[in-house]
Amino acid sequence: MSKIFLFLFHLFIAARKPNFLFMKKITIKDIARKFNVSISTVSKALNDSYEISDQTKEKIQKYAKKKNYKPNFNALSLKKRRTKTIGMVIPNMLSYFFAQIFKGVEKAANDNGYKVITCISNESYTKELETMEMLSNGSIDGFIISIAKETELKNNYKHFEMSIREGTPIVMFDRVAENVACDKVIIDDYKAAKKTVKHLANTGFKNIAFISSTSELNSGKSRYRGYLKGLEKLGIPFNKDLVLNIFEEDYKKYEALIRPLFENNDIDSVIATNEKTAVAALKIAQEKGFKVPENFSVIGFSNGVLARHSTPTLTTMSQHGELMGEAAAKMLIEKLESKDINREVATKIIKSNLVERHSTKRFLELSKPKA
Repeated sequence: MSKIFLFLFHLFIAARKPNFLFMKKITIKDIARKFNVSISTVSKALNDSYEISDQTKEKIQKYAKKKNYKPNFNALSLKKRRTKTIGMVIPNMLSYFFAQIFKGVEKAANDNGYKVITCISNESYTKELETMEMLSNGSIDGFIISIAKETELKNNYKHFEMSIREGTPIVMFDRVAENVACDKVIIDDYKAAKKTVKHLANTGFKNIAFISSTSELNSGKSRYRGYLKGLEKLGIPFNKDLVLNIFEEDYKKYEALIRPLFENNDIDSVIATNEKTAVAALKIAQEKGFKVPENFSVIGFSNGVLARHSTPTLTTMSQHGELMGEAAAKMLIEKLESKDINREVATKIIKSNLVERHSTKRFLELSKPKA
């Protein structure tokens, strides 16, 4: 009886001690959750990667040792190997401009042996955040991003900063966050808008309306400032009634929103921040009896399919999407290949130019002496 009692006593004591044989093995996910970082960051820290700060590496390695973490060497070898893949996140898929950007990114990526995964944020902060989290699990080496409208309005860029901090570089294009320390590719929207005002004034138009569907975005604000400065430099009085900001997403409603601008004001030309609003203004002008471009002119931003197929064809300020995409991809690949974490970030400005079609008069033709 005493032997049975002694056996049961020892069994009870053993049950109260940790049974290391059957303890749950700590995983790389557990460590990532502990420090609120990505799995990729933990993997890089355990591999002593130069991409992770010494402080973070020491903290993660110390915790892993304390918890008797045993790495899966097969998984770690996969994480250590670069994917040669770029993650591209764009705000929408209906824009010809973004299609041209993608074409440029693809070209540069293919030329350098990289693949591209493209995702759409649909102008949503949450979607953008989820997409970046999904791709940051080791699927890609770096991001090329144009910021979603909701992200810019929220002014919340923590997910970009975390990505860069964790060693996944970002190149932003077109819509960029000025305060995020990453490479950027833009056009000078301010100068571009000034050019449009100058062209219209040089061809005899003074009552220049400004229609913006991007007034909430930094690019739209820059174009508006350029419009104001263009008027000022040419001595044209500013009339606030000639400025129309459109917040409607449905382009089918543009005509109804723009029509009062014509009915309530004396205007002879329009600068529009995208093609859809420019084409709507062009149509209304002709309905009102204006002859384009003889006594009415329209200029839009971007240089897409609509511009070439409108009647008359639309003069545009080209943003050179393909060149922008190619430049963004080259900047990212250069950073990935150089492995220089201390390289200073840079902003590349793609020069815009006016593509003259039949919705405006040609300044050069007006300047020619009569025969």
